[in-house]
Parts: sequence; C-alpha cells; structure tokens
Amino acid sequence: MRNLDKYKGIIPAFYACYDEKGEISPNRVKALVEYFIKKGVRGIYTNGSSGECIYQSVEDRKLVIESVMEVAKGKLTVINHVACNNTKDSMELAAHSEKVGVDAIAAIPPIYFRLPEYAIAKYWNDISSAAPNTDFVIYNIPQLAGVALTGKLFETMRNNKNVIGVKNSSMPVQDIQMFKAAAGEDYIIFNGPDEQFISGRAIGAEGGIGGTYGVMPELFLKMDELVKKGEFDKAREVQYAANEIIYKMCSATGNMYGVIKEILRINEKLDIGSVRAPLYELNKEDMPIVEEAAKMIRDAVAKYL
Repeated sequence: MRNLDKYKGIIPAFYACYDEKGEISPNRVKALVEYFIKKGVRGIYTNGSSGECIYQSVEDRKLVIESVMEVAKGKLTVINHVACNNTKDSMELAAHSEKVGVDAIAAIPPIYFRLPEYAIAKYWNDISSAAPNTDFVIYNIPQLAGVALTGKLFETMRNNKNVIGVKNSSMPVQDIQMFKAAAGEDYIIFNGPDEQFISGRAIGAEGGIGGTYGVMPELFLKMDELVKKGEFDKAREVQYAANEIIYKMCSATGNMYGVIKEILRINEKLDIGSVRAPLYELNKEDMPIVEEAAKMIRDAVAKYL
C-alpha cells in the first residue's frame, strides 16, 4: 500500500497571478504560495481551472510552476495540472513538472472532440510516461470536459503504476463512492465540488481540491477537522455558511475568480491581479457584491474558528 498521507486534507486550487499588464507575475505567484503556507493547508493544486490554464501558454504554465516550487518545495504538497488539448504540449509540461519536483501531475481528458475511452487512456498514459517518477491524478470534470470517467476507464488506468487516484469534480457525490469502492485504500479520491465537501468526505473522499478554498481556507480546514471528529452537525453548519458565500460570489457580473481576487485584496491585503480575457473582469456594479462576500467570510471565520 502506498503512502498517500501527503494528499489527505485541504488542497486549494491555485489562482492565476497576473501583473498590471495581464502577464504571469512570479512575485505574485510566490506571495500566494506564502499565503497558503501561513494558512496551514495541506497543499496546492496548480495550473488547473482556477489557474485559468485554458487561457495560458505552455511557457506561462511553466513559469507558474517554477515560481511555485521556489517557495512550496518541502512545505506544501504540489499537484500540477498539465493537460493541454494535445498530447505533445501535455507531455512537455509533465516532463517539466517532474524536473522541478512536484509531488504529482494531473490531467483532464482532451476536450472538444469526444474521444473513445481507449484514446483517452492513451492520452493519459502518454502524459504519465513523460514523468515516470511522478504520481498521476485523473481529473474527472465531465460538466466541462464533456466526457466522464467511467468505472471501466478507471480500471484501465489503474494498470498505470503512477496513477494514485481521482480528483472528482462530477456533481453526483455517489461517483466518489464508486471510485473508492473500486480502487480501495491504495488510491485517493479527492472531493471536487466545494458545495458538497462534507458530503464527499462522508462517502469516502480523503481530501478535497477546490476553487473557493483559497479565499476562505479557514472554513474548509474547519469542516475537515469536524468531519474527522465525526461532528457532522457542526460541519454542516459551516458548509452551509461557505455555500452562501459561494452563491454570493457567483452572483456578480464579473467572473467568480475576479471576485475572489478582489476579496483577497480586501481581506488579506494580497494583490494577485485580475483575470485573463475572455473571462469577464469586475465592474463597479460588482463591488457591493464583493464587499458583502468579503464581510460574509470575515463573519464566518469569526463565528466558527
């Protein structure tokens, strides 16, 4: 049985960090890593959806993970998402990830064309082969990728010794049970949808990776603590509070990650820029929503910690 302890717990999805010109800012990347170290999370998940990877070049993504590892190595578990919509670039990012020393790489399936499962398996195995000494996490997010991880495909992928588990962002929490029951204790299943964190943990997820963890890590750390203690009534109360914050952040005209970055400026004095087009930036009408969400976080932290 493999030692998967370094993956168990709260792993925020890392946000894209830009300068005033909208380019990757290594200094702001490093500042965000320091922020997560101080908050006491288990690790970070870089270059994924929250990292706006779909709108970044291969060189952008290399710069992000190089800057992350300068600060995070030996202090946080780092899972780097390397999938591009072609195998060549994905393998290049996988090899680079192993070179800089990440703990694991991750990949969604290819998007746009609906590939058969044997083609998806080859894509993932080719990526993994470029980082032969690095753990591999399958990222299941069918609502965005357009294809779901099935039990059969997961069984095929477990023939790859580097595969250690699944970041499951499908909406049915039952999928976590399906993957966990099939794989057993030698694999880890991460809860993906933030709004059902305690549900995923209750049904078998050993950790969570989420896009809103970073703006309110204290609340997700508290939920994880309460779940471990079996105090589900209290955990549910914190989950409800976090969900109301998420709903509020999603109600702005601007993209949710723009809202999150503005909240980090307000609550944490942390400036990591805006979002990259075509994601929609905040406008002045969004600011009351941002201010309210920021206050909701401060109030929830004060109440539950």
